[in-house]
Amino acid sequence: MSIEVTAFKGSEKNGIVESKTQREGPTGNEVLIKVTHSGICGTDEHYKHADMVLGHEGVGVIEQIGDKVTQLKVGDVVGWGYVQKTCGECEQCLLGQDQYCEKVEIYGFHSLHQGSFGSHAIWDASFVFKIPEGLAPEDAAPLMCGGATVFEVIEAYNIRPTQRVGVIGVGGLGHLAIQFLSKMGASVVVFSSTDSKREEALRLGASEFCATRDKKSFDVAKLDHLLVTTSFMPNWVPYLDVMKPKSTIYPLTVDFNDLVVPVMRLVAAGIDIQGSTVSSRSVMKRMLDFAARNHIKPMIETFPLTKAGVEEGMTRLREGKMRYRGVLVAGAA
Repeated sequence: MSIEVTAFKGSEKNGIVESKTQREGPTGNEVLIKVTHSGICGTDEHYKHADMVLGHEGVGVIEQIGDKVTQLKVGDVVGWGYVQKTCGECEQCLLGQDQYCEKVEIYGFHSLHQGSFGSHAIWDASFVFKIPEGLAPEDAAPLMCGGATVFEVIEAYNIRPTQRVGVIGVGGLGHLAIQFLSKMGASVVVFSSTDSKREEALRLGASEFCATRDKKSFDVAKLDHLLVTTSFMPNWVPYLDVMKPKSTIYPLTVDFNDLVVPVMRLVAAGIDIQGSTVSSRSVMKRMLDFAARNHIKPMIETFPLTKAGVEEGMTRLREGKMRYRGVLVAGAA
């Protein structure tokens, strides 16, 4: 059965474009999802001038399933994220590191005809995740990419409750990292340019707060891990000085500039710089369960899932005014 799909696309010169297409229903292991909510992610900004449907933090309700779907049913509330499909056969897939699959299909490069900025989407059920009870869909949407990105670091690199973890930035990723880390028992040290977000960071679970502007050194005990969640790379020198020997730094920022770090400070202390991207499927499931059980919620601003709503939300994100994740809501006025 054919379905009419409304979608909101980027364009080279015309801003956000609303389009309507006809799609055939799901087959095989596919599911048809009626989109109810979509997060607005900084990655969407990178594709606002591309001829593609935007959005990859989708949540909705399954309306139809293919004849080979066994793990999901019509009526389930589900979400999906950045990774759309993998080969299932390469070494990374077999290790459970499917986000690093050599044939991975991801947002911005594949399935450009659909995304979460729209009315419906059809996805392989293997890359769709059931939203646990107790986690509202508007709160789940930003977790599908932003939450998964920071939780992957905790899980994949074995951050322990006994350790001290720094978080640079109280924004879209940072405010989620603070909550996840504090709920799992780590001591969280937050770095932000001014004192304006001190009370908020402490309320989210930070143990300590350090305002960094114009400071050449930080008066904090040394750290085991440091998550960089700002939209730009910091001045590395004062941060390297508060890292323990054999500690690890995780740059999670999407920044296309070269990473320039004082090498001798790294060498002398044996500090690692560890790249990391969005989570594997197994970590995604654990992240959603952890968020539901520990009442972790992103701080969100909502916008209608319309052309005007997409434009307003993306503009607010672009101007740095979002506090802290934007969520598009279908049917909102």
